[in-house]
Amino acid sequence: MFILDKPYISEFLQETAVKNNFPTFLNPDARDLELDQNLKLLDENTTIKRIKEDKKAIYCNSENAISWIANNLKTGDMPEKIELFKDKAKFRRLISKIYPDFFFEEIPFGKLKDFNYEKLRFPVVLKPSVGFLSFGVYIINNTDGWRKVVKSIDQDVEKFKEFFPKAVVDTSNFIIEEMIEGEEYAADVYFDKNGQPIILNIYKHPFASGDDVSDRAYFTSKEIIETWLNKFEELFKKISDAAELSNFPAHIELRVKENKIIPIEVNPMRFAGWCLCDLAYHAFGINVYEYYFNQIKPDWNKILNTKGDELYYFVVADVPKDVDKSLFNRIDYEAFAEHFSSLLELRKINYNKHPLFACAFAKTDNYDEILDILKLDLKKFMRN
Repeated sequence: MFILDKPYISEFLQETAVKNNFPTFLNPDARDLELDQNLKLLDENTTIKRIKEDKKAIYCNSENAISWIANNLKTGDMPEKIELFKDKAKFRRLISKIYPDFFFEEIPFGKLKDFNYEKLRFPVVLKPSVGFLSFGVYIINNTDGWRKVVKSIDQDVEKFKEFFPKAVVDTSNFIIEEMIEGEEYAADVYFDKNGQPIILNIYKHPFASGDDVSDRAYFTSKEIIETWLNKFEELFKKISDAAELSNFPAHIELRVKENKIIPIEVNPMRFAGWCLCDLAYHAFGINVYEYYFNQIKPDWNKILNTKGDELYYFVVADVPKDVDKSLFNRIDYEAFAEHFSSLLELRKINYNKHPLFACAFAKTDNYDEILDILKLDLKKFMRN
C-alpha cells in the first residue's frame, strides 16, 4: 500500500500504482496535489483497517507521511521502528554495539549556545536529531566554525520549518557526532518478510568541495554495484537483526574509508527522496516500488552483464538559498538541459512551492560531466 503525501509525488510512482492496482492512501493534508484520476484511492478508515488486519506492506513517498502513521497506527510496532531510525540519536544507540567507539551526543536546541564545545575533537557534524536531506546539516572544523554556526542557527531553523512538518525536521534536539570520513554512498533497500536485506540500487554521492553538504548529484554504475553489494548486505543484515525488521523499505546513507563502512543514517519507510530512487529504473530497469511490493530480488548478475562503464546519474536543481524568488518568473529549462550529454528525463518542479526547480536523470561516459554539474551556478537559468 502506498501512503502518499507532500511535497512531491512523481508521475512514475502514480503510473506504477495504477498499472499494478496498488491500494493508495492520500494524506488529507495533500489533497491539493494533482494526481492521476485512475489511482485506487482508499479513505482513511479503510486504510487503517486494511493495514491493521491484512498487515499490508507500506511505502511512503515522503517522510511527511510519518506524522500520519504515528497518529493513526499506534497499535502495531511500525511507529516504534520508524522512530528508531528517524531519530538519529536513537539510531546511534541502536548500532552502538556494531560501532562501540563512535562518538555522538544529543543536545537540546536551547542549550546549543551554552554547550562546552572546547571538549570536542573537530571536525564534527551538527544536525537535527530528526531531519531530511541536508537541511540543518553543518560540518564544523574548529571552534571558530562552531561559534559562527551557533550564531546563525536561529535563522536557519525558521527556514526549515517553512518546508517540512515537525515529524520530518524536528529542530528541538540536535546531535553532534564525529565527522565520518571517506566517500559517501547511499542504498535503496527493503527488508523482506524474513528481515533479509534486498538491495535495489547503490549510489555514490559526490561533492563539489570538502565543505559541500548538498544533495546536488548521485550516480550509479556496474562497478559500484559489483564493489559494494555484498559488503553492504552484510552490514544491513546486522542492522535488521538489531531492529528486528520485516517488510520495511529504507534509504541508507553511508561513508566508506579503507573498506571501513559506517552508516550516516537510515531513512525509514521510503527509498531515496525527490524521486532519486527512480534512477534504478533508468539505469537497471528496476522499478523499486514493484520489486518491494512483490518481494522481488534483483538478479544482479544478469542485469550487470548488459552494462559497461557508463554512469547513470540524478541531479537535484535547487533554488539557491540567497535567491529571492520574486525577482524571476521562469526557468530556462532548455539552457539547463544543454549541460547533459545524454539527458534521459527532465522533471520540472514548481519552484514557487518547493526549494528546487527540477530533477534530472542522465547518462554519461565521462565523470567530469558530473563534476561540472556539481559546480554549476543554477542562478543563470532563472529568467525574468
